[in-house]
Amino acid sequence: MGNLNVAVLAPEGYAKDLGKKGTTSDITFYNLKKGEDTVTLIEPTRYPDRLAPLFFAASMADYAIVVLDAITPTFGEWVLMLQSTGVVQGAIILKNYLMPDAVRPLTKGTVLEGYEFVEEDMIAMRERLLDAAAAKTPAPPDAKSPSCGTVSIDHHFNVRGIGTVVLGGVERGYIKKHDSLKIYPGEKPVQLRSIQKHDDDADWAGAGDRVGLALKNIEAEDLDRGFVLSNDESLQVRDTLEAEAALVAYWPAPLKEGMVLHLGHWMQFVPARIDAVTDDGDWRRPRLTLTLEKEIVSLPGGRAVLHYLDGGKLRIAGTIDLP
Repeated sequence: MGNLNVAVLAPEGYAKDLGKKGTTSDITFYNLKKGEDTVTLIEPTRYPDRLAPLFFAASMADYAIVVLDAITPTFGEWVLMLQSTGVVQGAIILKNYLMPDAVRPLTKGTVLEGYEFVEEDMIAMRERLLDAAAAKTPAPPDAKSPSCGTVSIDHHFNVRGIGTVVLGGVERGYIKKHDSLKIYPGEKPVQLRSIQKHDDDADWAGAGDRVGLALKNIEAEDLDRGFVLSNDESLQVRDTLEAEAALVAYWPAPLKEGMVLHLGHWMQFVPARIDAVTDDGDWRRPRLTLTLEKEIVSLPGGRAVLHYLDGGKLRIAGTIDLP
């Protein structure tokens, strides 16, 4: 069973003709399934009023569908977000007589340069996505597979007769039914009672899978979006950070001490105050010292997106490498 996670950047509800509507909050999920292959479509429902839903949709995605009927600042923000989160595969659907030649100069040098321009054909798009999902089928875990896994939680609730259930995505490794795991931050131990992938029971899930997990030894009210479920000992939890950043090409001026950015990583969107800024003569590659409003959870070598919510039309500042 392969799963493809797809960010749908389009008018609200566009994905209803591609999949069945599922969980809805500030992001809305639609599910497409054929045989054992599944596609998870994610719409940033409360965007553009809020920037976080756009980040969440892009950060979960392996693939993006961009529906464009005019060249607007919103399209520019989509480009910056998809570039910052590294969504290298996708399709662009043009409407309102917009032509590829009008779009190509705006995507040159970004991940969207590799996206394919396609016609608005929902049947063909569904088949395209399912084929891509089949190609992502992970091998079942064996003796050589990682003995640990990490899941980023995006929704949590209590189900009568089952108990605490979380929804999320496997970020790395494998998880298996009955695994002993910990919830981060806090390191509270829990047991994985059951795994579902698109409503089908499963004994395991691997990186890229969207999962529903029943947990033992924790209550739903003790959880929050952005919490991480893992048994990976390399996991990092920190409320301060010193690391190198890379600002987007359009960012107009050096970052300053005292500015408050929002650090986006997995399903976390955390305010962070800049305590110090240094550089080696290139202010677009600063080294930042940050104090976070709450702890952030990550694996070594990860990347976070820097957002500046007071930036007007330019709200994506760049990226930062996580140690």
